[in-house]
Amino acid sequence: MGTLTIRLPNDKHTRLRELARCRNISVNKLMEELSTIALVEFDSETHFRALAAKGSRKKGLELLDKLDDVES
Repeated sequence: MGTLTIRLPNDKHTRLRELARCRNISVNKLMEELSTIALVEFDSETHFRALAAKGSRKKGLELLDKLDDVES
């Protein structure tokens, strides 16, 4: 397991400690959870962009039209 030292403004550090306390977890666990969320978002966007680059604009618009028909 790695160790990461970060510098934060005091007010942000205080707020993160309070958030961790409200969730009944350590600041370390909070940062682990927040970093996991950030990585999942990044991976999802990267995957979506890779699929979009291989896809067809025409087919995508046709699928959106089908969704519009279903919702109507």
